Amino acid sequence: MARDLKLGLNVGYWAGGPPNGALDAILEAERLVFDSVWSAEAYGSDALMPLAWWGASTEKIRLGTAIVQISARTPAATAMAAMTLDHLSGGRLILGLGVSGPQVVEGWYGQPFAKPLARMREYIGILREIWGRQGPVTNEGPHYPLPFPDGTGLGKPLKSSVRPLREDIPIYLAAEGPKNIAMAAELCDGWLAIFYSPHHEDLYQGALAEGFERPNARRRAEHFDVAATVPLIVTDDPQSAIDALRPMYALYFGGMGARSANFHANVPIRMGYEDAVGRIQDLYLEGKKDEAAAAVPQDLIAQLTLIGSEAKVRHDLEAWRDSAVTTLLIGGDPAMLRSAAELVLG
Repeated sequence: MARDLKLGLNVGYWAGGPPNGALDAILEAERLVFDSVWSAEAYGSDALMPLAWWGASTEKIRLGTAIVQISARTPAATAMAAMTLDHLSGGRLILGLGVSGPQVVEGWYGQPFAKPLARMREYIGILREIWGRQGPVTNEGPHYPLPFPDGTGLGKPLKSSVRPLREDIPIYLAAEGPKNIAMAAELCDGWLAIFYSPHHEDLYQGALAEGFERPNARRRAEHFDVAATVPLIVTDDPQSAIDALRPMYALYFGGMGARSANFHANVPIRMGYEDAVGRIQDLYLEGKKDEAAAAVPQDLIAQLTLIGSEAKVRHDLEAWRDSAVTTLLIGGDPAMLRSAAELVLG
């Protein structure tokens, strides 16, 4: 059933420093009634401070992290940052969480990567307990025990000294595999989807339904936000736009993480592109990045993007309106945002 879609502006990762023109784009997105703006972090800039800085110049647009990596902060540190930013922004924070991958988690943060789903479940539980302020917070789980069991013995269960502006700060989960998607539907208020294809709904429907049907699931499908990152480019030269995206897809499918643990590559593999992904990985890991980019199938890019003339994008949007997606996260300068708003929001 076709539905209205919301728009979010994905500012993305920093490349050496603050992205040029970001505030102009954010202010235009708010003027165009975009629902949200999103920041990112990997192993450079963090996701929270940019939102505080840019958010101070806005009034209504929601402020989302895509994503806060849980290995970068203890649950209590993330809960504190979320409460703080939610207060400062007047209740506009969306806390997007993700586990990242073993190269970053172990190589950059110096934390163990094992059992990422179990760690995330425990992490989310502690966040909600801290925000609920029903009493001093304790946790007997194996990943984030509170108080710390092997220290001085002086650790004391504590209750946040600050009352949250909202006890139910929305949590979105970045997820690509079926088990993680099901957990998002069970525990969270939204799912941050990357490399989503509305032409492969069968890859997501079962996992989402499983999560919604679990005991004590937080949301039902009709109240759950599926926020999908999608390159939306209105252009009379679609081939140039497609070619400009090839290095990004080659990086994610071929060089992001180790060959044996590239969660991004698993998405196109599930879509039926196993042979192509294998070739992309081979080329990328051999240092042949240009050849890897050229090996990304054009029809795969077409399924993951909205690129072309206004008429073509308007036509292709119908598949997204018929999908589980409720929010499109896009990028671009103010002019591109105006074109997107006209096409998506009307």
